[in-house]
Amino acid sequence: MKTPPKERIILGIDPGTTITGYGVVKAVANTPQLVAIGVIDLSKFGDHYIKLKHIYERVTGIIEEYHPDELAIESPFYGKNVQSMLKLGRAQGAAIAAALSRSMPIFEYAPRKIKMSITGMGAASKEQVAAMLMNILKFKITSAKLDATDGLAVALCHFYQTSAAVKGKGSGTWKDFIDKNPARVKKKL
Repeated sequence: MKTPPKERIILGIDPGTTITGYGVVKAVANTPQLVAIGVIDLSKFGDHYIKLKHIYERVTGIIEEYHPDELAIESPFYGKNVQSMLKLGRAQGAAIAAALSRSMPIFEYAPRKIKMSITGMGAASKEQVAAMLMNILKFKITSAKLDATDGLAVALCHFYQTSAAVKGKGSGTWKDFIDKNPARVKKKL
């Protein structure tokens, strides 16, 4: 009797102090499947510390609902505004603390790495990432919900970085890559 393919669930988080995006992907063998996508809206909270508490509570709730095996999170990028960077790092820390409280392994990815793994371009726009995600995972989302796709992109990036399809040996040609990853190739119409 053949054993069923190993499944794992990945929670992706794009931390923010106004909107925190999240996405949940189920990996069955070498195939990603969309489980959930959404945002944690923090705009109604004026106090930064209350925002951090809400991030922690909501991420804990998402973990309890979907039982992810791993957390993938976007690392803060260097900006000119040190205060914004500090607040973003705190938001990331609140999400990480929620995962650590559930003994989840955590993986961190730079924004350029995430965009590169989804679109092939490290400087891709939010709209380009969202369009590629919708193509790969076969779902539709309105432009008003683009922040939700950021968290999903982190989860899918982690899937690509850790899946056997990416790690497997190949000839290194584009044809080999296309044959192994047909969902990541956009065809001209």
